[in-house]
Amino acid sequence: MKFSKLVAAAAIAAGTFAVSSAQAHAIWFAQRATQLSLIYGVGADDLDMLKRVPLLNNYAAYDAGYKPVPVKLRPAGPLVLVDVDGPSTVLTADMDYGYWSKTADGQWHKKGRDEVPAAVVSEHTRKYTVAIRGPLTAPIPVLPNQVLQIVPVGTALPDLLDKPMTVRVLYEGKPVAGAIVQNDYINDPDNPGMRTAADGTATIKVRNQGFNVLAATYNGPTDNAAKTDRVVHLATLSFTLPHAPE
Repeated sequence: MKFSKLVAAAAIAAGTFAVSSAQAHAIWFAQRATQLSLIYGVGADDLDMLKRVPLLNNYAAYDAGYKPVPVKLRPAGPLVLVDVDGPSTVLTADMDYGYWSKTADGQWHKKGRDEVPAAVVSEHTRKYTVAIRGPLTAPIPVLPNQVLQIVPVGTALPDLLDKPMTVRVLYEGKPVAGAIVQNDYINDPDNPGMRTAADGTATIKVRNQGFNVLAATYNGPTDNAAKTDRVVHLATLSFTLPHAPE
């Protein structure tokens, strides 16, 4: 079956799955059996990304000069594989997860406040990801469609775990104070993280001598007061530290 047909079928199912928290899950790129994949999940839980394909707004690949490189998505069971036509330094994607309302019984409903007037909180959730795939020869710029974006300060990533790393969180291309940054979204997704300073920066310790996924969360103003109290933006930044030679 062609990918377009799978997407159409998945669109029917996209509104039917439940989550324990509307903002808890994120997207990121990762290797699965030597194949590059776009992942949706939280912690060690990789969920069915194929269902969420209709919620993607954009995905892109960029070379070392941050010029676009052709990229395609391809289904493989519950995985969504990523085929890049040429060397890439950075990959991006963004997802609109829609309107969600939480009622007093703790349940989340995929509806706005206009449909759930008794909700204790209503939000619009959006998700973004940037993956560093190669050496950086220039600082990562503000990338298209990344309303919330985590960027390393400078071009040199740490080469060992426990080393400090300073990142800046950008909202609509500008540094934002008060965003929460977590240094290990996969192995410790419940850690409280730290808040960014006035210049949007936070200095974390790199947790893994291998694959790392940082996350930043920022609650922005509502984009529809009748439906939601806020827009919850969740961005990830992933990179891999090399292991010692075998």
